[in-house]
Amino acid sequence: MNTIYTMGVDIGSTASKSVILENGKKIVATAVVDVGAGTSGPSRVMSEVLEKANLTMDDISFTMATGYGRNALEEADMQMSELSCHAKGAHFLFPNVHTIIDIGGQDAKALKIGDGGHLENFVMNDKCAAGTGRFLDVIARVLEVDVSDLQDLDAKATKDVTISSTCTVFAESEVISQLAKGTKIEDIVKGIHYSIASRVGSLAKRIGLKDDVVFTGGVALNKGMVRALEQNTGYKIHTSPMCQLNGALGAALFAYQKQRNLERKSKKLV
Repeated sequence: MNTIYTMGVDIGSTASKSVILENGKKIVATAVVDVGAGTSGPSRVMSEVLEKANLTMDDISFTMATGYGRNALEEADMQMSELSCHAKGAHFLFPNVHTIIDIGGQDAKALKIGDGGHLENFVMNDKCAAGTGRFLDVIARVLEVDVSDLQDLDAKATKDVTISSTCTVFAESEVISQLAKGTKIEDIVKGIHYSIASRVGSLAKRIGLKDDVVFTGGVALNKGMVRALEQNTGYKIHTSPMCQLNGALGAALFAYQKQRNLERKSKKLV
C-alpha cells in the first residue's frame, strides 16, 4: 500500500493545533500555535507541522478541519464536528475510554463514549467563561503569575480556600478579596482549580461517569486541575501529552478514513 499522509487541523478559540498521520496509525508530526480562529494561527500551525514532518501540502492526501473555526479553513477537504473528533482522538489514545472531560479556551464539555469509541451523548457549557481555560487566564493575570505556573503553585497549597462564585467577574473579585486578606497565592490557586472541577465535574455527572475517564484540552496539561477533578469525581483521570492535540488527532484519523473510502470508490469505478 502506498503511504497515505493525512492532516487534522483543530482551530480553537485560543489556539490552533495540527497533527499529521501516516497510514492512519503513526503520528508523524504535531504542532500548536497559541492563537486560534480569525488569526494567522491556522496557516501558521499548518506550515509548522509540515516543516516538522518534512512534507508539503502536495504530500497530504486529505485534510480535515475541526474546532471553533473549522469552516474558515479553505485548505481543508472537509470539516468535522469537534465532538466527533474528540471521541475519535481519545479512543485512539485510550481504547477503553467511556467518558471524556474536555476543557477548552471558551467552553467545557463532557462526552459519553460507547464501546468502539463512538459518541453517544454530550453536555456542554459554552455560555459562561467560568470552568474554561479563559477563566484560568483571567485568574492568572489577577495573581500576576503565568498560567503554566498554576500546577506548581497548586502543589504547594497548605490550606483549603473556597472560591464559591460561578461567574468569572465575581470570582475575580473574590480572588482579589482573598489576596487583600493575606491568603497565600498557592492556596487561592488550589481553590480556583476545585471551583472549576466542581463546575466541570457536574457536567460529567449529568451524562454518567464511567471508566476510563479521559481529560483532554490544553487545561489537561495542568496537574493541579487533574488532581481537583479526581477528587471531585472520585475517578482516576487519564491524560496524555497529546491531550491538547486530541481534536486534531481525531480529525487526522477521520481524514484517513475518508481517503481510504475515496480510494475504494475509485477502484470500483475502474
